[in-house]
Amino acid sequence: MNFFELMRLPDADGISVPVSWGQGRSVFGGLAAALVYRALRARAPAERPVRSLAITFVAPMQCEVPVRIEVEVLREGRAVSQLLGRAMQNGEVVTLMQGSFGAARDSSIAVEPLSAPSVPGAADTRELPFLPGVTPEFTRYLSMSWVQGGMPFSGTPERKMGGWVRFRGETPRQAVDEAALLALVDAWPPAPLSYLRRPAPGSSLTWTIEFMQPLPAADVGEPFLYQARIERVRDGYGHVAANLWTERGELLAISRQTVVIFD
Repeated sequence: MNFFELMRLPDADGISVPVSWGQGRSVFGGLAAALVYRALRARAPAERPVRSLAITFVAPMQCEVPVRIEVEVLREGRAVSQLLGRAMQNGEVVTLMQGSFGAARDSSIAVEPLSAPSVPGAADTRELPFLPGVTPEFTRYLSMSWVQGGMPFSGTPERKMGGWVRFRGETPRQAVDEAALLALVDAWPPAPLSYLRRPAPGSSLTWTIEFMQPLPAADVGEPFLYQARIERVRDGYGHVAANLWTERGELLAISRQTVVIFD
C-alpha cells in the first residue's frame, strides 16, 4: 500500500500501518507525521493554509497496531488557527503535533526565499536502490540520490548532506501537498550518521517544519532537492536544519530536527 493509498484510508476506527512502512522498530516518521497532519487539516478552516508544524515523536509508532488521531482546536483567531493533534496507540500518545494555519495578510514586506544550491540534475544522478534487510523498509516507496555529503556510516565528516528525493513507482497526477512534503523531507536519514564508520541507530526526537505558502506548483511525482546542514552534535543529540526545493529551484519547506544518535 503506497503513501497515497494510506492517505485515503478512513481513520474513524484507527489506521493500521503495514510493516512495509517500517523504519527500524517503528513506523516511518514522515508517514506518522502525515497521518496526524491529515487530521489537523480536516479540522482547520479550508481557507487557512498550514504555515508551520511542531512535531514530537513521543514513542515509537508500531506497525500493524491501530492508530487513532485526536484533534483539539486550541484557538481560532481572526487569521490564525492553532490546533493540537495526538496519535494514540494502546491508550498512549506516540506522536504529538501542534499546527499553525494562517490566512494571508496584507504586508509591505516581501523577501524572496533562499536559492537552491547548484548540484547535478536529478536525471544525472543514480538512485539508491531498495535493498531488503539493508535499507529501511519504507525506502521501497521513496528513493534518494546523493549529490552532497556522505551516506550513513560512511565516515564522511561533512556538515552538508543531500540530493534528490522522489516517490517510487506510479503516483497520482496531483499537485504536491504538505502531507507529501512531510514524507519527502523525512525520507533522508539523520545527517550526523554519515560521520560514523559503523551502523548505529538514529531517530528524530523533535521536528519543526515550515511551508512556503502558497506552495510552488509541482507534481507529486517530480524529483525534489533536499539539503541538510548539521549545526551541532554532542552528547548523543544532533541539531540539523534542512530545506526542500522543487526541481526548478523554488523553496517549498524549511525543516529543523533534533535527532538522537545511539552510538
